[in-house]
Amino acid sequence: MIERRLFIVANRLPLTVELQDGQYQCRQSSGGLISAVNAYLAHDGRDRFRQRLWVGVPGCDEAAWQHAVSTADTDFNYLPVFTNAETYEHYYDGFSNSLLWPLFHYFPSYAEFHKTDFAAYMDVNRQFARRLLAEVRPGDVIWIHDYHLLPLAAMLRRQSPDLSIELFLHIPFPVFEVFRLVPKPWQRELLLGMLGADVIGFHTDSYQRYFLQAAEQVLQTVPVDGELTWEGRAVSTGVFPVSIDFDMFHDAGLKNDVQELTTHYQSLKHNKKMLFSVDRLDYTKGVHHRIKGYKKFLLQHPEYCGQVVFVLVIVPSRNHIRTYAERKRMIDEYIGDINSSLGTIDWKPVIYQYQHLEFNELAALYRACDVALITPLRDGMNLVAKEFVASRNDGTGVLILSELAGAATELNGALLINPNDADEIASTIKLAIEMGSSEQQERLNAMQIQIKTHDVNRWAANMLQRLEEVTVRRITNAARHIDPFSRASLLAYYTAASERLLLLDYDGTLSPFTARPEQALPSPELLMLLTQLGKHTNTDVYIVSGRDSASLENWLGHLPIGLVAEHGAKVKKIGHDWSVIADDLKAFWPQVEKLMAAYVSKCPGSFMEEKEFSRAWHYRETEPFHGGVKAAELYRELLDCIGPLPLQVLNGHKVIEVRSRLVDKGKAVTGLLKGAKYDFILCVGDDETDEDMFRATAGIRGAFTIKIGEQPSLATYRLHTPYQVHTLLENIINSPEPRRSAR
Repeated sequence: MIERRLFIVANRLPLTVELQDGQYQCRQSSGGLISAVNAYLAHDGRDRFRQRLWVGVPGCDEAAWQHAVSTADTDFNYLPVFTNAETYEHYYDGFSNSLLWPLFHYFPSYAEFHKTDFAAYMDVNRQFARRLLAEVRPGDVIWIHDYHLLPLAAMLRRQSPDLSIELFLHIPFPVFEVFRLVPKPWQRELLLGMLGADVIGFHTDSYQRYFLQAAEQVLQTVPVDGELTWEGRAVSTGVFPVSIDFDMFHDAGLKNDVQELTTHYQSLKHNKKMLFSVDRLDYTKGVHHRIKGYKKFLLQHPEYCGQVVFVLVIVPSRNHIRTYAERKRMIDEYIGDINSSLGTIDWKPVIYQYQHLEFNELAALYRACDVALITPLRDGMNLVAKEFVASRNDGTGVLILSELAGAATELNGALLINPNDADEIASTIKLAIEMGSSEQQERLNAMQIQIKTHDVNRWAANMLQRLEEVTVRRITNAARHIDPFSRASLLAYYTAASERLLLLDYDGTLSPFTARPEQALPSPELLMLLTQLGKHTNTDVYIVSGRDSASLENWLGHLPIGLVAEHGAKVKKIGHDWSVIADDLKAFWPQVEKLMAAYVSKCPGSFMEEKEFSRAWHYRETEPFHGGVKAAELYRELLDCIGPLPLQVLNGHKVIEVRSRLVDKGKAVTGLLKGAKYDFILCVGDDETDEDMFRATAGIRGAFTIKIGEQPSLATYRLHTPYQVHTLLENIINSPEPRRSAR
C-alpha cells in the first residue's frame, strides 16, 4: 500500500499552551477526537500513516506558539492556523455555536442569524484551506472534522481536484424543515462545501438521510444507495457511529488509583443507590429536565428519600455565550431548591460539582454508581453512555439513555426514555434501581459486545477504508473520461472508417432533463448537429430513445437520420416508414394504469404518461424526498403486480416505466447491425436502459461506448453532460471525411 500522510483537520489543535514560571509550556489536550485518532493510529493506522499532521487553531498567539511548541512531546506534527481574534469570535461563538449548533440540535429559538458571523465563518475556512494547500501533496489524506469546517472540502477541491478528502460530522444533521431555516445562500455554501469531500460520515441512518434530502432539495442532486454525483465525482455518504477505546475504560478498574477512588466513592454513598451523570454545560444535554425527573421520582416515591443520591458533574463550556450562562444559573438554582426542600441535615439529594474530572475520577465514578442517567435532549452520539458501559467489568449497573441520542441506535440494552417526559424519567429511575443483577448483567453484556466489536479503531478504520475505495474508483473512473488522447483516437477511427454508425440516446444525452417530457424540445443547435451528422459520408445516425414515436417523428422525423422509439418497440430506418417490433400489450395496461393512477393521487406533482407500448410514472416535479419514497413503493408494487406477465419495470431518472420484456435498446441495436459492415460505432447513453446498447456493441472492433454521468456502466468512456456530447459531435462533424464507398 502507498504510504500516505494523514492530515487531521479540526477547529482546535489538541494542545494546551500555558504560561508557567514565565515560560510557555505545551501539553496534549484530552478529548474524544484525539483519543479516537490515537487509538486508530496505534492499531490499523500504525503502518499506513507514518506521518500525522494536525491542522487547527492553536488557542494562543503566534509568539506564544513558537515558544511553546518546542516543548510539545506528541506523535503529531502541527500546522497552526492563526486568525484574528475578532474574526475567530464571529466564526466560533457566532456562526458555529450560535447558529449551526442550536439549529442542528433542534433549538431554532436559540439560533442567531448575522451576516458578519457567516462572513467570518467563510473567511476562517478559507484560512484553513490556504494553510493546507501550502502543505499537501499527491497521495495525502485529508480528514476534516465537524460543523466548524463544513465549507472547507470544496475550497480544497477547487484548488486541488485530486485530493482524497473525508468529512465527519460529529453532531446531528437536522431534518430539512429545520435546515431550511438557514438563509438560502448559506444553505448552498454549507452543502456545496460538504460535497467537496469524497466521503461524508454520519453517526446514524437518519442524519445521513436528512443530509441527502437537503442536498436533493437545495442542489437537485439524485442520491442512489447513499451516493450521489457532484461535479463529475462520486460522493459517498455513510453511517459510521463514533465510539471509544473499549479496553482503556474496561481495564481502568485494574489500576490501583482507580480502585482506591472507587472504594472511596462507594464508602461515601454507603448503602445508598447512586445515580451518576457527567455532561458539558450545554442546553442540548437536558440537565434541567433530568433533575426535574429525579425530583418527581423522589416526590412520587418518598420511601427512597435518604436512600438515593444523585451525583451530577457539569463540565464548564462556553460560559461567555449568553444562553450557556443562563443555563448554568438555572441549574444552580434548581439544585439548590431540591437540596433545601427535600434534603435533610445528613442527606443531600443532589451532589453537584461544576468542574473538569480527571480520567481516574471519571472511571471510578462510572464503576461506583448504580445507575448512569444520560438524558440529552438531542445528541449526535454521546460517548459518556459508551464509557459507562465499557467501565462496568463487574457485570452490574444500569444505563438510562435518551432515545434522542445517537448512541440509542446501538445500545439496545439501555433503558430508553424521552428526555422531555419527567414522568417517564421518574418511573425509569425506579425501574433501574430495582432491577435484578441477572437482568443487569444480560443487558450490559449485550452492550459491551456491541462497543467492543465496534470500537473507535473500527470507526476510524471503516471511514478511511471507504475513502480508499472511493478514491480508487475515482482514479479509475477519471482514466475512463474522454481526455484529449482518447478523443483523438476516436476521431481517427471515425475518419479512417468506411461505414459508420452513431447510436445516440435523447433525454439526458442529447437534451438535458426537463420537468415534463414535452418540454425537452431539440434546440436549433442540436437539430443542426444531427442534420450535419446525417449528411456525413457513409454515416448512419440513429436516435435510440424511450420516447414515443409520435414525439420523435414530430421533432426529428424530417432529419436524415433513423429513429428507435420506446426502447426498441418501434423502429424507423433511414429513408423508411415506422415498423412495429413489439407485441400488442393492450390487455395488460389497465392494472398497471390503475396502480400508477393511485400514486399520482398520493404524490402531488407526479403524472402518468401513456405511450403506445409502455406506461411511465414521472415524479421530477414532486417534492424530492416524498417523490423518492413513493417511487420506491410504486416500483415494488409494480414488480408484484406484473408477476409472470411479459412486462418489465424500469427505474429511470425520475421515472418508473413499464414496458415489454421482449424489447430493449440492445435488441434494437442488434437488429440495426444485422447484415451491416460498420467499422466504426459510437454508442452514447446516460441511464440503465442504455446499458443494453453498450452490451450489444461490446467487443466489436471500432466500437466506442460512452456513458453520461458517474453511475457504474459497461461503457468504455464517460462524459458528464449533454453539452459535452454536443462538443464531441461537433468534433466529429469537423473531422475529415473519408472517400465515399459503395453502399
